[in-house]
Amino acid sequence: MTTTSTSHHLSPAFPGRAPWGTAGKLRAWQQAAMDTYLEKQPRDYLAVATPGAGKTTFALTLASWLLHHHVVQQVTVVAPTEHLKKQWADAAARIGIKLDPEYSAGPLGREYHGVAVTYAGVGVRPMLHRNRCERRKTLVILDEIHHAGDSRSWGEACLEAFEPATRRLALTGTPFRSDTNPIPFVSYAEDGAGIRRSVADYTYGYGSALGDGVVRPVIFLSYSGSMRWRTKAGDEVAARLGEPMTKDAVSQAWRTALDPGGEWMPSVLNAADRRLTEVRRAIPDAGGLVIATDQDSARAYAKLLREISGTSPTVVLSDDTGASGRIEDFRQSHDRWLVAVRMVSEGVDVPRLAVGVYATTISTPLFFAQAVGRFVRSRRRGETASVFLPTIPALLGFAHEMEVERDHVLDKPKKSGEDDPYAEEADLLKEAEKQKDEADGDQDQLPFEALESEAVFDRVMYDGAEFGMQAHPGSEEEQDYLGIPGLLEPDQVQMLLQKRQARQIAHSRRKPAEEADLLEMPADRRPVVTHKEMMELRKQLNSLVGAYAHQSGKPHGVIHTELRRACGGPVTAEATAGQLQQRIAKVREWATRLR
Repeated sequence: MTTTSTSHHLSPAFPGRAPWGTAGKLRAWQQAAMDTYLEKQPRDYLAVATPGAGKTTFALTLASWLLHHHVVQQVTVVAPTEHLKKQWADAAARIGIKLDPEYSAGPLGREYHGVAVTYAGVGVRPMLHRNRCERRKTLVILDEIHHAGDSRSWGEACLEAFEPATRRLALTGTPFRSDTNPIPFVSYAEDGAGIRRSVADYTYGYGSALGDGVVRPVIFLSYSGSMRWRTKAGDEVAARLGEPMTKDAVSQAWRTALDPGGEWMPSVLNAADRRLTEVRRAIPDAGGLVIATDQDSARAYAKLLREISGTSPTVVLSDDTGASGRIEDFRQSHDRWLVAVRMVSEGVDVPRLAVGVYATTISTPLFFAQAVGRFVRSRRRGETASVFLPTIPALLGFAHEMEVERDHVLDKPKKSGEDDPYAEEADLLKEAEKQKDEADGDQDQLPFEALESEAVFDRVMYDGAEFGMQAHPGSEEEQDYLGIPGLLEPDQVQMLLQKRQARQIAHSRRKPAEEADLLEMPADRRPVVTHKEMMELRKQLNSLVGAYAHQSGKPHGVIHTELRRACGGPVTAEATAGQLQQRIAKVREWATRLR
């Protein structure tokens, strides 16, 4: 098949955002995916492409070809939300494919080529869609296909509805689900360990898209700080974000940070607004998005932003018709801020979003990738995205793994002594399915209460590296990072961050000792680790000290003292992760010399 035949009647403006320096109407990955499809002509095809890469363009180009060549007679698009099915219908209309996003039952108007529906809608009436597939040759486009596994009933409904379809195109832009519900029309194959994993027909990851200039590079700005809260048992607890804590303590400190009544959220929103002001110098219509956990928090954050920026944010609280209209109005405006509950995190195409605040306690890699995906859609070369995060080990880990490509795993690999990676989503599902009047044993306990929080600028993460020392909100050191220009080439971002850190270190060395109230150490020497990882570091150090004691004949205590003298810092029980790692490296160096 030739390139010209793949887009025979597309508008010259479609898709309109090809990678710089490439010719033709399709981006290189879209054309390559088209070529593999047209060569094999499969009934089922799974395309995995990073958010912002242009999955919609690819799917509609393919739909156009299949309709033109009479392989199919109609198209059904299945999307996760009401807003997205309308977005699909609008995109299809621009290339001459008319989809009815309001279809519910009965015969379809002659002017339409098909329908756009939600997974929930299919779940309610699977036989309606099966009958449509049986009557006419149908292409089914399953957008964000992992949603077909949201519940067993949805998966079964999709199987029942679209089993007779002539062609099925499955799309996803994020790592697959953490649970083990099989996803309809997705192929699985065993790996070397006997674990069944999803098999994609074409994959276009974030790393490849970044290299092609199709998506923006992301700068993550992380904030820590002191938290104080009261537990359900009535105990008051104080801790700092980023310090090793148990899972429960991390969760409670995180909730305390996100409490709109504390000082942490106002400080971070203020910093994000200043960052947005800087970005808008180069990109005048740049917008920001705050992703909140619930409606009350979203309203409170909107109020704070109104006070900070002097303008009223757009607030989106649910997936309804009104919400879809508000998102569309924001997309076409030059307004500064959109505040939304988590439903806006997936599939919503607002390319001007350039600054984000991750203000939710959801900590699954799937949701994090979806959330960050809202900011990576590139419009012109040099645009960067900035995402503000709390210093939570899981989130910083996800930020470092932006380029990791994941498959859906059907079998849970169990290893002794390891946490179950699926436990969080299993707990969330269990909680969601609990009857409202079901006793949970908490009746006699006090409500969790956030008492106090303060923010501290902690670090910048970019391209797998970490930069910066801690700084107070509003300080010159913090502004050094918030003031990075909004239009830069990726290598310029790296160079600028290195210069800013060097300046911050030089300034720190000139400070009187009594002013050093924050951790005066670069981020790469302050690794953020979990409570479990901290115990492992201490265990590793003690084991190496034991081996070196046997080798050198020196007592354990003497070796620990010498390590403290050589590397600095307090006793092992109080040492930070970075200090422990330094001592581990040092004792290994000593042991090598004795051999």
